[in-house]
Amino acid sequence: MAYIDLVSDVHKATKRDYLGRVTSADKSECAVVAKQYGYDYWDGDRKYGYGGYRYDGRWNPVAKKIADYYHLESGQKVLDVGCGMAHLLYELTQAVPGIEVCGIDISEYALQHAKEEVRGNLQYGKAQELPFEDNSFDLVISLATLHNLKVYDLKKAVQEIERVSRKHSYIMVESYRNDREEMNMLYWQLTCASYYAVDEWEWLYREWGYTGDYSFIFFE
Repeated sequence: MAYIDLVSDVHKATKRDYLGRVTSADKSECAVVAKQYGYDYWDGDRKYGYGGYRYDGRWNPVAKKIADYYHLESGQKVLDVGCGMAHLLYELTQAVPGIEVCGIDISEYALQHAKEEVRGNLQYGKAQELPFEDNSFDLVISLATLHNLKVYDLKKAVQEIERVSRKHSYIMVESYRNDREEMNMLYWQLTCASYYAVDEWEWLYREWGYTGDYSFIFFE
């Protein structure tokens, strides 16, 4: 395993009102709505999730970092577990012409409204039950997804990513390094089911036989 940060610049570019999120509405009801991963989560009011998820090119630098770090080439296959609207997958096809991309997600809304250019490469499915053969992909990525699973499904998902990757994998989840970041995370999150500090995540990865790369985003 190796820690490699390829995503935090995008995360840090968004300003968050942590206290406002937890006090301005019935957060428990917002969480119930968010976990449906439908219109409200993606394009509804900010209290339910993204507050409008539109393609704006922000994933382009991330795609370039991923392509450079993993030396991606035309003809190689990349899977995004929890691809959402597949903006990152689209950017990977621009960064590496000829690359084969595939995405899987549990949000029917996201899949139906995904980037048109790669929509045909996406399918409905669960991270803990990947419908692919062993060693199917040169790179498997999962960004800001696996922390939404409870621990028994989380274990399966991590092991599934390990199983279908024949070369590289990269997982990014929400985490915390101190009490302030833990509280901010609890204030902000709507869908997270696995709350672990950095050392706990690293321990779980080792216990479950994960050999790929990983990183975290923090709510500073």
